[in-house]
Amino acid sequence: MGPHDAKRRLIWHGIFLFMLGLLSGVVVPIVRNPRMGLSAHLGGVLDGMFLVLLGLMWPDLRMPPRLAIATFWVVLVAAYAGWAAQLVAAAFGTSWVMPIAGAGYVGTWWQETLVAFIAGSFSLAILIACGLLLYGLRRE
Repeated sequence: MGPHDAKRRLIWHGIFLFMLGLLSGVVVPIVRNPRMGLSAHLGGVLDGMFLVLLGLMWPDLRMPPRLAIATFWVVLVAAYAGWAAQLVAAAFGTSWVMPIAGAGYVGTWWQETLVAFIAGSFSLAILIACGLLLYGLRRE
C-alpha cells in the first residue's frame, strides 16, 4: 500500500466514520443511556475528522513501509474502537469504564466486560498510534 492509496483509504474511512457518528446522533433518544449516546455521536464525528486529517497529512510521514502499514491499521482500529466502545456502552447502559457519562447505569457483568475490552483496545491503540505518528513526523 503506497502513501497515496493509504491517504485515500484514510479519508474514505474518515468520511464513513463521520457518517456513522452522525447516524449515532439519531439513536441518542432510544439507547439505554442517552448521555453516553451523545458521547458516541460526538466521538464518531471527531474520530472521523481525525482520520480525514490524518489522510491529508499521510504523504508527509517518514517511516519505513512496514511501519507505515502497521500505523495505518492501528489508527483505524483506534478510531473505530473509540466510537464502538461509546455506542455499545450507550446501548447497554454500562458505567465501569466511563463512570461520568454512565452515572446511574449498570450493565450486566458480560456487558461491562465487553465495553471495558473495547475501550481498553481503543486506549492502547490510540497511544501506540500517536507514538508512531510522532515518529513519522520527526525532523530529518
